[in-house]
Amino acid sequence: MPLSETHQEIRNVARRFATEVVRPQAEALDRDEAFPADIYRQMGEIGLFGITTPAELGGAGLDVLAYALVMEELSRGYASVADQCGLYELIATLLSVHGTPAQQELYLGRLLRAEFRPAYCITEAEAGSDVSGIRTTAERTAGGWKLTGSKLWIHNAPVADVGFVLARTDKAAGKRGMSIFIVPFDLPGVSRGAKEHKMGQRASQVGALSFDGVELPADALLGQEGRGFHIMMSALDKGRVGIASLAVGIAQAGLEAALDYAKARKQFGQPVAEFQGLSWLLADMAKEISAARLLVRHAAEALDSGAPATAHCSIAKCFASDMAVAQTANAVQVFGGSGYIRGFEVERLYRDAKITQIYEGTNQIQRTIIARALMTNGVPE
Repeated sequence: MPLSETHQEIRNVARRFATEVVRPQAEALDRDEAFPADIYRQMGEIGLFGITTPAELGGAGLDVLAYALVMEELSRGYASVADQCGLYELIATLLSVHGTPAQQELYLGRLLRAEFRPAYCITEAEAGSDVSGIRTTAERTAGGWKLTGSKLWIHNAPVADVGFVLARTDKAAGKRGMSIFIVPFDLPGVSRGAKEHKMGQRASQVGALSFDGVELPADALLGQEGRGFHIMMSALDKGRVGIASLAVGIAQAGLEAALDYAKARKQFGQPVAEFQGLSWLLADMAKEISAARLLVRHAAEALDSGAPATAHCSIAKCFASDMAVAQTANAVQVFGGSGYIRGFEVERLYRDAKITQIYEGTNQIQRTIIARALMTNGVPE
C-alpha cells in the first residue's frame, strides 16, 4: 500500500537529516564512541522525538507507522542515532500515557526538545530476558520511597540526567509487585559504573547504575503502584517495531554501499556486479530487505489499528534483525578484504547489526512469544 502524504513527509524529513547531518559523522562517532548531543538537539528542533506523542502534549501526534519510517531512515545514517530516537519514543510513551499532569509538565516537553537525557532502567544481573527476576527494591518511607539496588547494560547510563527505574515494591506479589520511579541522577545515593566499550552502535552509551538508599518523594512514582511490569511490557510492542525498523535501515545502508562498490570495482575487465554469483547475492539482499520492511509495516499498521499485535511485532523484530546480520555480512563479502577493514562503512554496519538480535528481547524470546501465540490463537494474519 502506498504511503500517505503525511508518512512521505515525515520519512523525507528523517531521510534528509540522516543524509546531510548524521551519516557524515557516523565514522567519527563510532571511532570515538562519542555522545552526539548536538545531533539530538537538532532532532528535537525539527520534531524527530516523540513521533507518536499527542500533539497537545508537544509531540508530532503521528502513528506507529510514521515512527517506523523515521527509525529506518535515521538508521541508514547511523544506528546509534536511531537507537536514541527509539529510547526517547519509549520514555515519551510512558510519560504521555501514564504520567501525571505535573510529571508531563516537568519532563515531557524537555525530553522532546532533548534538553535532558533519559535512561530506561530495567536490566539487572539476574533479570535480563526474565524481567520478573529484578531485585532492585523501593520501600515506603514517611515522605515517599527509598530505592536500593543496581542495574546494568543501561542505555545512556553514563550520560543520563534522569532514569525511569523498575523496582520491586511488594516482594510477595511477583509481577504485580513492581513499580516505576522517576529518578534524577543528581540525588545522593545514585552512582554510575564505567562506560562499556561495545562491539557496535558505539555512540550509544551503555553502563551500570547503583542506587544506595536513594530517597524519593511520593510523586516519583510513575503510574499506579504495582503496575510497573505491565506498563513497561505494554511499551515493548512498539519498541520491537522500532528495532525492526532500525535493522531494516542498517541492511538498506549495507545494500546501497555494496551495490555502489560492485558497480565501480572491476575484475577480469568488467564490474564485479556483472558476475552472476555477485549479482544474485545483491538480488537476495534486496529481496530479504523488502520482505523485512513489509513485515515491519504490517506490524506497525496492526498496532495502529488497535488489534492484538504482539505476535506481528515479534515476527517483524525477529525476522528483520536476523536479516540485518545476514545481509550486512553479505555486504562485507561484496567488498572482499576491504570490507573487513575499519573505516569501510560495511564493516561498521555489520557490527551495528548484531545487537538488534539481542536487545528489546532476544530473538530466542521472540520465537517463544510467536510460538505461544500460535498455540493460543493460530497463525497471525
